[in-house]
Amino acid sequence: MDVTMGQLRALRELARCGTMAAAAASLGYTTGAVSQQLANLEKATGTALTVRAGRKVQLTRSGMIMAEHAELVLQAVAEARRALDTEKQEVAGTVRVGTFATTAAALLVPTIAKARGRYPKLTVTSREFGVDGTAAAVRDGEVDLALGIDYPHAPIPREPQTEIVRLHTERFGLAVAADRHSPCEVPLECARDWQWILPPKETQYARAIYAACRLAGFEPGVVHEVTDTRTSLELAAQGLGVTPLTSLMEDLLRPRGLCRIELTDPVERHIVLVRRAQPVQAVAIAALTELFTEVVHEARGR
Repeated sequence: MDVTMGQLRALRELARCGTMAAAAASLGYTTGAVSQQLANLEKATGTALTVRAGRKVQLTRSGMIMAEHAELVLQAVAEARRALDTEKQEVAGTVRVGTFATTAAALLVPTIAKARGRYPKLTVTSREFGVDGTAAAVRDGEVDLALGIDYPHAPIPREPQTEIVRLHTERFGLAVAADRHSPCEVPLECARDWQWILPPKETQYARAIYAACRLAGFEPGVVHEVTDTRTSLELAAQGLGVTPLTSLMEDLLRPRGLCRIELTDPVERHIVLVRRAQPVQAVAIAALTELFTEVVHEARGR
């Protein structure tokens, strides 16, 4: 039975998340890519693992059994990878870092530059994931640590295999077109009747914003459902809706034609590092964590 890790991860995430779209978001894949992995797994096992139920895909009994074993296999592979590493007291070896698009230029690049100058025996490699997939990548041993976003209203799952180190907390404002006559600061409830630009509902980002709006007493009226932050800001700059905006987004993307409205409500997100609770490369990972912290503090001071 020729089975790949990617196929097992796809099955495990479908069992965990319940839908193909949510599994794809967790893995940082497209829905089509997850579907292909599952189709290949069915061919490899010679067994029907999924079945259509209306517009949704559900696991068969065989699929549920296979998903349980997939979890065991993935955990065993992750443990084997860690066991093969050699722990050293000097900052050396290779550390694999997971990142996502909007943090790569702002945080990853200057951190790697610092590491190269300060620790010549340390090699840092990186791999990009969907923002909601970075914590799972650490848990599964695909990377040693990863940048992530943690929201008070939609937190990253707390798991015994991983720990979360908070680097920075920033508040959301609202981005609107600069030519719009808007107040400088409002309660979130004032945006009740505005048109919104938000990512798909199954993302952690959207869950956090929807939760904040619901706590303020309303459901946001979404007219544009967009994953890419730059596109969301461009739509807002054209007066096509309002979208959340943080300082990191503003500094990194430098959107033109926008005005930022501050919120009196504390709608926040935390930029975090997710790392193994007991990493084999503990010394190197600790050193890299310190470098990420330095970079974040320097960015806040600019």
